[in-house]
Amino acid sequence: MQNRRTFLKQSSAVALASMAFGPVSTFDFLGKKPYQPGVQLYTLMSVIDNDTKGTLKKLADIGYKNIESAFSKQGGFYGKSAKDFSAMLKDLGMTWRSHHVIGAPFKLPPDVKLPTDEKGNPIKLPTMKNLKENMQELVDSVAGGDIEYLVCANIPTNTPEEVAEAVQILTRTGEACNKAGLKLVYHNHDWEFKTIGDSRPFDVFAKQIPDSLMNFELDLAWVTKAGVDPVGLFNAYPGRFPMFHVKDIDKELLALKPVGEGIIDFKRIFKHAKKAGLVYPMIEHDNPADAFDSLSRSMKWLKGNVLK
Repeated sequence: MQNRRTFLKQSSAVALASMAFGPVSTFDFLGKKPYQPGVQLYTLMSVIDNDTKGTLKKLADIGYKNIESAFSKQGGFYGKSAKDFSAMLKDLGMTWRSHHVIGAPFKLPPDVKLPTDEKGNPIKLPTMKNLKENMQELVDSVAGGDIEYLVCANIPTNTPEEVAEAVQILTRTGEACNKAGLKLVYHNHDWEFKTIGDSRPFDVFAKQIPDSLMNFELDLAWVTKAGVDPVGLFNAYPGRFPMFHVKDIDKELLALKPVGEGIIDFKRIFKHAKKAGLVYPMIEHDNPADAFDSLSRSMKWLKGNVLK
């Protein structure tokens, strides 16, 4: 139990800090800061390539500081090298935390649609490099941006043979990431939770690839669509979820929604964030009607109801 003398010492320290640096809460002063939500730029695929810096400035104005990049119509990192993209973010008071790549030659899943442009047409992407064919090149390219995580956004898992090949690709990538000072994580959809052969690909990845080589970015909407309890995964694989994709889904499990406007119990999930090993919650919406509105509402709800 905290005695009176200890309490007075801590209270005085907080008061001194407040006078020197402005208002400081005990929560922040003791080093227990709430999670700072970031943003997955895939949410802005329809607009970001038209004005990358302007788009990022709008995100900064909303309050986003942590950035996760994805695919660009311009190629590279929105037409820039990793070093230059990282510098642009720093100029805006942002930090580049992670980047998405694909695990094998791109083939759009049948139930996934690309974001649309201003005219309502699906965006066109340049040929994307992948871990199966271009692993070392991709690792080397992001290492120049001083980021923490390389994220495999998807990889084929439709047959036992594809799952076995995925384990090999991801293991090699994890080894290369470690050498480059990066950490590899895998981002799920719902299909990694379908039984292939006699196992779910997600479980195969978690059991056959050690946490020293790969962990997970758990997409909370896709795992909900799969009918899997996130907290159950935290209990099964504690500490292996340094990142979340935070987005909501409707009760029919068909349409994605801004955070707090669907059926996902974020309060319950975030109560177990320490068990999960969470470092960065990244807000995303795969194909919003208005990206900035969705991201603004999501940030406001998450900070007002969960991260407070």
